[in-house]
Amino acid sequence: MDEESQSYAGERVELRNLDELDIAFDERGLVPAVVQQAGSGELLMLAWMSRESLELTLGTGTSWFWSRSRQELWNKGATSGNVQKVRRVLVDCDADALLLEVDSPGPACHTGHRSCFFRAIAPMGASAWEGDDGRHDAGDSHPSDGED
Repeated sequence: MDEESQSYAGERVELRNLDELDIAFDERGLVPAVVQQAGSGELLMLAWMSRESLELTLGTGTSWFWSRSRQELWNKGATSGNVQKVRRVLVDCDADALLLEVDSPGPACHTGHRSCFFRAIAPMGASAWEGDDGRHDAGDSHPSDGED
């Protein structure tokens, strides 16, 4: 294990086997999984994992999730070709959320956006940032409203 994979947020990571962890799956047997681009830290998406999808992810090295709408397992990017290679899976302190660090070669969002987080909520009492029409290119300092 290299030095980068041994730490997160400046702290040492404790390496554990899945069987050593008591993952807090909810009443549906699911746990939220945040997906982050390795290296850049871009937040790409939030999805849900079952025990089976977590085991598939750890076993195959690609991201597997549980589709709540289709009620089935899905291998992220298998249809589009944008398969996410999983670098590592972290579990939070309460074991009720996961973080997948991935190499995502293309859009992570089903809308075609790089990230599912391409919309911002305007502050209370404002329709957008002052002097802002709400539309931005990817290189702008404010998030895009997704109306590209």
